[in-house]
Amino acid sequence: MKKFAYIVPLVFWLCFPIACRDKAAKADLEKPAAQEKVEDRAMKPIRMEEMNWPDIKRAIESGFTTAVFAVGSTEQHGPHLPTMTDARIGEDVAERVARKLGHALLARTIDVGMSEHHMAFAGTISLKPETLLLILRDYADSLVRNGFTRIVIIPMHGGNFATVRQAVEEARRAHPGTDVTGFTDMSGLMDILSRMSAEYGISAAESGGHSGESETSMMMALEGRLVAADRFAPGYLGPFGEAETKLMMEKGMSAITANGILGDPRTATAEKGEAYLERLADFVVSKIDPKTAR
Repeated sequence: MKKFAYIVPLVFWLCFPIACRDKAAKADLEKPAAQEKVEDRAMKPIRMEEMNWPDIKRAIESGFTTAVFAVGSTEQHGPHLPTMTDARIGEDVAERVARKLGHALLARTIDVGMSEHHMAFAGTISLKPETLLLILRDYADSLVRNGFTRIVIIPMHGGNFATVRQAVEEARRAHPGTDVTGFTDMSGLMDILSRMSAEYGISAAESGGHSGESETSMMMALEGRLVAADRFAPGYLGPFGEAETKLMMEKGMSAITANGILGDPRTATAEKGEAYLERLADFVVSKIDPKTAR
């Protein structure tokens, strides 16, 4: 009887995991095909910097012929946000856009842009317009040579929009067989950010154009460990029209704001940031591919 008492638990211990695996496998087999497809799309790696060349080649040959990439910056974002802010937000939005478009891969973000007006603040690195234009030209040429038939460029720093627009026009002329699209509606970007913040009772001035509530919320959702919440402070909250823009571009950001902030980050939250990122991606898709938009 003692031997039998030892054997029963042992058999149960050996067989129970097998039974569980069999049950899980059966559940997977019974999973609806539509659900499998949705999960596969959500989990499929699309970030080319994390993929190897055979898998990238195989993806392109299987129909992943759209390349999406962001153009950000390395510049000051007040005393509370890292200099990677524009590049990090741009990368996240670009990845969401790529997944929403479907059959798209995410190319590496260009993380330095035109930030001359931020040079009074330490850590800012800036490119000349002609430098950024050449980089964008080489990017487009490389992606076309890889076999992509559609290229989507998403700038997420105000100083880059005009140059991205020029690069898109040049690429269309250079590659007439390729669909080259750029999200270049800067006023639309600022408007959607203000409208999203307004739904939470936050004014357009507080939402801000640089390191305010909206941008800070998005970075809290993405890189909370890099957000110095103990340094939250309001920046410039006055009117920001043509005169202020002209002053900023001629004299630099420090002529408008001493701490480098346009807005007020004090009401920012990660929960709002996640909502902003998702809706911003939907907005970009609606602008570049209305038939795919929700």
